[in-house]
Amino acid sequence: MAADDDPGKWDCPPHTKAKHDMLGRYLDGWFPILASWSGRVVFLDGFAGRGRYNDGSEGSPLVALRHLLDHRSFPVMRDREFVFLFVEANDANAESLQQEIDKFKSERAPWPKNVKVSVVNDKFDVTATAMIDYLREQKKNLAPTFAFVDPFGYSGLPMDLLANLLDHPHTEVFVNFMVGHVQRFIERDGQENAMRSLFGIDVREVLDGYDGQGDRVEYLRAVYERQLQEKAKFDYVQSFAMINSTGNIGYYLLHGTKHRAGVKVMKSAMWKVDPGGGFTFSDRLAGKDVLFTPEPNLQPLREDLLSSFAGAKGVSVDYIEWHAILRTPYRETHVRPVLRLLEKEKIITVNRPPGKKQFTDGVTIDFP
Repeated sequence: MAADDDPGKWDCPPHTKAKHDMLGRYLDGWFPILASWSGRVVFLDGFAGRGRYNDGSEGSPLVALRHLLDHRSFPVMRDREFVFLFVEANDANAESLQQEIDKFKSERAPWPKNVKVSVVNDKFDVTATAMIDYLREQKKNLAPTFAFVDPFGYSGLPMDLLANLLDHPHTEVFVNFMVGHVQRFIERDGQENAMRSLFGIDVREVLDGYDGQGDRVEYLRAVYERQLQEKAKFDYVQSFAMINSTGNIGYYLLHGTKHRAGVKVMKSAMWKVDPGGGFTFSDRLAGKDVLFTPEPNLQPLREDLLSSFAGAKGVSVDYIEWHAILRTPYRETHVRPVLRLLEKEKIITVNRPPGKKQFTDGVTIDFP
C-alpha cells in the first residue's frame, strides 16, 4: 500500500488487489521456509499505508498478518518469533493503520505471544538507516527478512540503503519499480539526486548504454534489475511487467532473492494470480511477451528449450525444470507438457531406464 494522503488514492484497483494476492500467496510459502532457518523472522513493509482501502480491502500489513496466522503450519512454528515492522510516513495513515491492526488483534484474541507488531511513523529511508546503525553498533546481523517495498513514485527508496539493509543470506525483497514515473522524469532538471538514489549510480551512468532507439522502459528495468543483483547482491532477480488496458507498462514488480527456492515460490505465486480489471502480468522471453494466464502459450518455452539445449545429451528433467524456473518466465509445471509434445513429434529422444514412466527421476532427454 503506497503512502499518499489523497483520499482518492485509497481506492483499491484490481491490479493492487492482484499484487496483494500475490504477496499473500508468496508468504504462504516463505514463512515456513524462513522459520526453518532461524528463530526470528522479520517482515518489513516500507510504505505500509493506512491499513484498509475505501472499499474495505485489506492493505499489505493486514494481508501479511492474516497469511501468517491462518497458515496451516503456524501451530508448529510457535517457537519462532515473527516480527512485523510497518513503516508509514504520513501521520494520518499511520494512525489509521494502528487502529486497523488493533482491531485485527482484538478479533484474533488471544494474540500469539511470538508475533510482534510495530507501526513506525517515519520515512522508510530514515527507519532503515536507523536499523542499520543500531545493528552495526550491536555488532549483530539482521534476522532473515522479507522486505515489501511498494512506494508511490520513486523517492525515498535508495539502492545503497537496500543493499546495506538486505545484506543477509536469507533476506529477500519484493519491490515496485515505478518505471512509468522514472522514464518520464529521469532527465528532468532537479531530479538528479532522486535518480542517483534510486539506481545507486548517476543518471549519466544509467543512460550510458541507451542509444535512443530501443524501448527505454525495458532498458530502465534492465538497469534497475542489474543494480539489485550487483549492489544488493541478489543472485536471482525476477521482474514482472504490469501492463494496463492501453497496453503500456505501468510498473514492474521485482523479486530479489539469494536462493533459487525463493524464485520457485514466487513463480508459483505469480502464475496463480489473476490480475483482472484490464491489467495483465507479463514477462518476456526472446523478445516475446509471456502472459500469466491459466492457459499460457507455451510456444516461447518450447523454442527456448530447443535452443538452450541444442545438441545436449542425457539432460535430466529436473535440470530442465530448474532452467525454466531460473531462466524463463515459466514454472516447472510447464516443462513436462512441452516435453510430451516434443516426444510425440519425435523431435527429442527420451531415455527411460527399465521401469521408468513419463518423466520421472532417472529419465533423461537428448536434444537435436
